[in-house]
Amino acid sequence: MAISRFLQPHSGSLFSSCKTLIPQFQQQFSRQTNKTISCLLAQTRTHTSQTLQKSPFESKILRILRNEIQYQSDYAPPHQPDVKFNAFMVKDRPGEQWITLTSKFGEGENIKIEATMFDGSKLVPKSGDDDAEEDVCLHISLLVDISKGEGCDKLEFCCSAWADCLEIQKVYVFRSDGSLPKPYMGPNFRDMDYKLRIALVEYLKERGVNDDLCVFLHDFMMNKDRIEFISWLNKVESYLEK
Repeated sequence: MAISRFLQPHSGSLFSSCKTLIPQFQQQFSRQTNKTISCLLAQTRTHTSQTLQKSPFESKILRILRNEIQYQSDYAPPHQPDVKFNAFMVKDRPGEQWITLTSKFGEGENIKIEATMFDGSKLVPKSGDDDAEEDVCLHISLLVDISKGEGCDKLEFCCSAWADCLEIQKVYVFRSDGSLPKPYMGPNFRDMDYKLRIALVEYLKERGVNDDLCVFLHDFMMNKDRIEFISWLNKVESYLEK
């Protein structure tokens, strides 16, 4: 209750009687304030006690973790993941190493792509005059499933997404009913006839699975890598604080 309500002089007698309530109100307010402060101090002592119970080694790990979380959040803060790229809807899977992209092509053709986070690398020459130096080129694995509705067989491409180019490794045909426990998986893509390889590459390009998609995926996975790393740091910190 606000003090000002006691101080409005509606009448002389009321004002006189209310003046006698002011000391009582002040005492009540003082008691309530002291109680609140005591509660806060008790909570602080409890927190301090819990902190002091940590071994020096655990306290050091927690301090390093907090510094790393702060550094990662300030140095390269992740942004909200994209949910769309060209005709593809992008679904991040927090806490997992995969993301899923889906789209449609033509009438009734469904495309589903599952992409890993970075799972490999290779060394490539740096652009410039110094041939002795090399850059690391990161690798993403893709599974591209193309189907024509419920109950139809599925065409699957196993691909490598490098920073600026797409490579097909294998092409499979899966029976929708799963009746073949060990289906023939087809030849290695590089062993196929050159014209067939070009035709299959164009088949994917027509459906938006191309070099531009590789560039997008690498940018997406760079951001996802930061998100997952900071999340992992927070989980480790939370565990050690218990």
